[in-house]
Amino acid sequence: MIRPRGWPEAIAAIPAAALVVGTGALSPGAAGTQARQLAPVIGFLAAILVLAQLCDDDGLFRACGAWMARRSGGRPRRLLTQVFIVASVTTAVLSLDATVVLLTPVVFATAARLGVRAKPHVYACTHLANSASLLLPVSNLTNLLAFAASGLSFQRFAALMALPWLTAIGTEYMVFRRFFATDLAANETTDQNVGDHDTERPGMPMFTLTVVVLTLAGFVAASAAGVSPAWAAFAGAAVLAVRALGRGLVTPVGLVRSADVPFLAFVLCLGIVVKAVTGHGLGRALTPLLPGGTSLPALLATAALAAALANICNNLPAVLVLLPLAAPSGTGAVLAVLLGVNIGPNLTYTGSLATLLWRRILNRHGTSPGLREFTWLGVLTVPAGLVLAALALWAALKIVT
Repeated sequence: MIRPRGWPEAIAAIPAAALVVGTGALSPGAAGTQARQLAPVIGFLAAILVLAQLCDDDGLFRACGAWMARRSGGRPRRLLTQVFIVASVTTAVLSLDATVVLLTPVVFATAARLGVRAKPHVYACTHLANSASLLLPVSNLTNLLAFAASGLSFQRFAALMALPWLTAIGTEYMVFRRFFATDLAANETTDQNVGDHDTERPGMPMFTLTVVVLTLAGFVAASAAGVSPAWAAFAGAAVLAVRALGRGLVTPVGLVRSADVPFLAFVLCLGIVVKAVTGHGLGRALTPLLPGGTSLPALLATAALAAALANICNNLPAVLVLLPLAAPSGTGAVLAVLLGVNIGPNLTYTGSLATLLWRRILNRHGTSPGLREFTWLGVLTVPAGLVLAALALWAALKIVT
């Protein structure tokens, strides 16, 4: 979280993992087993990061910004609706990192071009990067981990999480309309045609969009065939990478950089550290707090515990700790953990790595989000979102067969 001199998170995680193995807190064999279990997830994450960056390089997010500007007609409330649509879809298909790192600057630029206040729209990016990441296994690193633990197919995972996903987004939207009413009312009388005349119109990169759609279809096909969806992600990234290299839009070094190898190392080493900590008391301490079964009260309690732990120690360690404890209770319990670690982080800055990245992006744009405002918005959205999403999950478990 502190990152002195901008050092990557791996600077802390690699020595920490070496320490727990070197001191015997985790045996080399157990560390190797944990690394092998996390390897497919980390490979999947690397491919998605590269895919998202190549989409940005080809202008997909700039085209989305122009579309939002035109559709909004320069009206803040309409723009908020467009941001919710684009951010939710981007998070679901290309992961929350794409929404935070690639879409947030586009939203900033779009709001400035239209002369509207950017705050509601950029806050929507960080909230939806977390709460709108419930739909697909590829939407969030926490989802990839839960997907591996759940034993679900890609399509069944999506079917079960569709209703909670829509519920979480709808809750966020209703609160945002009230919370930012003053900002959204400013410049509301702007002429409706401003979006048509005063904004650039970059063409939609259809080749890239087609590859993304085919990659998404590949996730479903791979899962149905019993093959890791990571291969579909690698295929989509490879197609765009070959095209970009051939056109001179990217270099091999740039491709490696977009995979964010230090972050991948951080995830791997964090998994080893959390495995050691869980095995030396934390797991035993949390087990009595985690209810068994998939009744509605059990789902609510599991989601609440996961949200609390995410805000105490960040959502990635929280999901690594809780998944082994929830898995014996079945699919519903695993997905309830996911509700907590995806929706819960909107309560505090430290709840997720995505929110910390979002804060850095805002600082680069000369805007510093207020702690009181951020927390109060979280208080209004997180409890309501958790309760309604847990209710939606409980219903989905009854309906989806």
